[in-house]
Amino acid sequence: MSGSKEIVTELLTDAGIQVNGNNPCDIQVHNDKFYDRALSLKNLGMGEAYMDGWWECERLDQFVDRLLSAELPERVRGSWKLLLPVLKALVFNLQSLGRSRIIADRHYNLDNELFFSFLDPYNQYSCAYFSGTEDLKQAQLNKMDLIIAKLRLRPSDNVLDIGFGWGGLARYVAEKVGCHVTGVNIADEQIKYARECLNHLPINIVNCDFRDITGKFDKIVSVGMFEHVGYKNYRTFMQVVDKSLKNDGIFLLHTIGSNSSQINTDNWINKYIFPNGMLPSIAQIARSAEGMFMIEDLHNLGPHYDKTLMAWNSNFQNSWSELSKRYDKRFKRMWEYYLLSCAGAFRSRYNQLWQIVFTKPGCLQPECRI
Repeated sequence: MSGSKEIVTELLTDAGIQVNGNNPCDIQVHNDKFYDRALSLKNLGMGEAYMDGWWECERLDQFVDRLLSAELPERVRGSWKLLLPVLKALVFNLQSLGRSRIIADRHYNLDNELFFSFLDPYNQYSCAYFSGTEDLKQAQLNKMDLIIAKLRLRPSDNVLDIGFGWGGLARYVAEKVGCHVTGVNIADEQIKYARECLNHLPINIVNCDFRDITGKFDKIVSVGMFEHVGYKNYRTFMQVVDKSLKNDGIFLLHTIGSNSSQINTDNWINKYIFPNGMLPSIAQIARSAEGMFMIEDLHNLGPHYDKTLMAWNSNFQNSWSELSKRYDKRFKRMWEYYLLSCAGAFRSRYNQLWQIVFTKPGCLQPECRI
């Protein structure tokens, strides 16, 4: 047995995973080069080897859950090749105004039909809330109702949605509550779709970076966008919200989060899914808001993202026969690795999902309507 194979096999055994074993979480290795690749490049190597068909796993989500619960990434020393992204993040602002549209071009401007194949009817590309239901559609309605309740939305409110997506939350808010919504987004395909489908509602869509937002709003919400802001811009983001929010307003931030403060993201996710993404910690969020906002409520929905991702993967697999006309098998393996490895990360509590409610100093505490 080679050195790399012996080390990787021993590490996986410590996590309750057998190479070529019979359990759903065990991996089947088809190419022994996998071991060198996984040991030297960690998740980047693991993910690329999976995309190349070098290994299989019946339940990839269970595999990742066990791997992270056993803290294997922390036990494997990083390769020098993985230090470059960290050094770049330290020296450069990877989410600067000039670079902010990279994520839109590389991810959110992919074929809308790809996303619509696995999302709910409101196209919510963020964590659902499986309270009293196992149905994705109802869970996403629950999530949007939860946001409406926490923001205490009223028909007279002028709402700012930073991120906006395909406009599903804005549509739901406009239809159910009747308030006016301004959506800010930089993804051209999402904006085009929203302008065609939502022009009958009181929704104004602005194609601009968050740093260029103007106007004053009663309530502000940002769902699934803060992960693209970057640690060098967290304070700037909060300053923009502070400038844009009326003194008696409420701001709700819905974001994936990390248990520890980071300056870069997982290398495979950065290369193939969310370039220049970064998960904030509670400490980083709190520091960025210090002196501007009070934190009124912090709600951890992390386990609900596990269920969301598993539902998305199920829909994606069911849609593959149609998607295969536009995407190849390597893309399929990339996308399922993304969805299932992220599900495992939330199941192991390695990642979190927070909804945080902010108000300005001197503002009365919002009544709980949840």
